[in-house]
Amino acid sequence: MKIFISGAAGFIGFHLTNLLANQGHEILGFDNINDYYDINLKYSRLAQLGIEKEQISEKVVIKSKTFSNLQFIKADLQDKSLVMKCFADFKPDIVCNLAAQAGVRYSFENPYTYIESNVLGFLTILEACRAFPVQHLLYASSSSVYGLNNNIPFSVNDKNDSPISLYAATKKSNELMAHTYSYLFNIPSTGLRFFTVYGPWGRPDMALFKFTKSILAHSPIEVYNQGNMFRDFTYIDDIVHAIVKLIPEVPVEQNQPWTTAPFRILNIGNGSPVNLMDFVHAIEQELGIEAIINYLPLQPGDVVSTHADTSQLYELIGFKPQTSIKEGIHQFITWYKQHYKQ
Repeated sequence: MKIFISGAAGFIGFHLTNLLANQGHEILGFDNINDYYDINLKYSRLAQLGIEKEQISEKVVIKSKTFSNLQFIKADLQDKSLVMKCFADFKPDIVCNLAAQAGVRYSFENPYTYIESNVLGFLTILEACRAFPVQHLLYASSSSVYGLNNNIPFSVNDKNDSPISLYAATKKSNELMAHTYSYLFNIPSTGLRFFTVYGPWGRPDMALFKFTKSILAHSPIEVYNQGNMFRDFTYIDDIVHAIVKLIPEVPVEQNQPWTTAPFRILNIGNGSPVNLMDFVHAIEQELGIEAIINYLPLQPGDVVSTHADTSQLYELIGFKPQTSIKEGIHQFITWYKQHYKQ
């Protein structure tokens, strides 16, 4: 298939691009390589895909030196005419929209970035899918949309109209926008609510990356809500294998209680929340270093617990995560030490 992947230099986008390229699909990767976190990490991911930094030129499609079936373009989703040209020339069968401005606390200081990237950028994707019909649009949502929902585990059938960060609000907006376009223009779409993704090549603003870096440097780590937090940590390989299995599972028009559109929302999580302190102890054990811990109150925008109800995902594709926390942390730290020459 011909697959357009936005956010191809990002954490999940890189892993998905790598897997699909290895499977022989024709890929057009798209990313603006913004500086929300270290761009050298993004360029290093691209280098793993055979896209060298020296090759990359703004708004120019370049070919991978590793995969004959992979092309990449550095550009912004808000560039409507360029996105339309990419769709017209490439004619994708499948679109995986993984581009987004990530992070909860960053949205407190940079709210407009989230609207521009997550809302306007996604609108460009929807309009391109409308102009050049695709078989299936899959897009990243987030467990953060559950906000103040107290029903545990979080179900896609739960009401989630109380996001507590602008990031979460933009992700909820994506789901509403996708439903509108699915209903009006018959665009089959699947929204993927990811739950705390971790693993090699992960984001430096995420807990595992920050904790590992600080513990190795014998610097204090910041643990919020006195450590009384639970997260449904989901390993990156489990995430991308679930996405690949979902690509051919195209939603069709159906008489659901609330819609007839070819539209669905799915949780992609481990389904087994881990106490944050148990997570910290697993990192300490793998590193062989005791953490210096600075306990702090709960941060604005954070929830105490996340727990995915993945029953619908299992019914659809038989998805069961295969990676334990211990193994996932081992794989990340092995990569981290190699990549940063620790």
